[in-house]
Amino acid sequence: MMKKRKLGIIGGSGLYKIEGFSKTKWKKVKTEWGKPSDEILMAKYNDEEICFLPRHARGHKINPTNINFRANIDAMKQLGVTDIISVSAVGSLKENLEPGKFVIVDQFIDRTFSRIKTFFDEEIVAHVSMAKPTSPSLSDCCEASLKNLNINYQRNGIYVVMEGPQFSTLAESNLYRSWNADVIGMTNMPEAKLAREAEIRYCTVAMVTDYDCWHPDHEEVDVSIVIQTLQKNASNAQNMIKEVIKTFKNYSADKDPANNCLDVAIITDPKLRSKKTIKKLNYIAGRVLKKWKNL
Repeated sequence: MMKKRKLGIIGGSGLYKIEGFSKTKWKKVKTEWGKPSDEILMAKYNDEEICFLPRHARGHKINPTNINFRANIDAMKQLGVTDIISVSAVGSLKENLEPGKFVIVDQFIDRTFSRIKTFFDEEIVAHVSMAKPTSPSLSDCCEASLKNLNINYQRNGIYVVMEGPQFSTLAESNLYRSWNADVIGMTNMPEAKLAREAEIRYCTVAMVTDYDCWHPDHEEVDVSIVIQTLQKNASNAQNMIKEVIKTFKNYSADKDPANNCLDVAIITDPKLRSKKTIKKLNYIAGRVLKKWKNL
């Protein structure tokens, strides 16, 4: 039987708060992995309690490499979040993905190299499948919401995740285009991988802000261009989130790839798992580790 579903929103560049919610309260959450990016906004909308976390902190104080992705996902799991919508600013690698357009991402290419990418880095080893890294049901819900709001979007797309914080070189941008990637950003990895390890359903909606640096008819990307487009997109993103909150439970998640994925992922001999490590992984993998303990 599937447990009660609860939605979490992780807001990227330009999305640090959401207007129009009731019973709002910023909550501090402690984790075994350190501090999350910020306190988490607990709020109600349409009788649904949701959790909102600004990925870079309010005021945009944390660069992509320094985001504590493990603490962010653990905090969401502690609060009972089962489904996460990630809203992220990205550059476009294709002519038809113009600034202002939204992309419901279905695949990632992870080019990051300075980030811890797993919860299972001490004593206990796990290998989860990332073949299908996003949630089909959440993607369906986001698509319906964008359609209802008449927001320009593309369903499916490959997101290249670069380390940053610098933008791409022209050679890099052209390389990613040769891979047939759609958009480029700095934050959805290892976030998507960690959400999968936590058995949280995950969906990325990417907001295009620029053409990176490959397009001969557009200026090279800079922060002022990004901010200008983000300000135009912010209301669309907030309206989409409100639509998703109202309807996400109507989309069946019974066959989601995140469901119980740890059942076939943990390889370490149960006898070699210390109490300290099991405690550290309690919120992430307690369901599975406790089951093994009782055998």
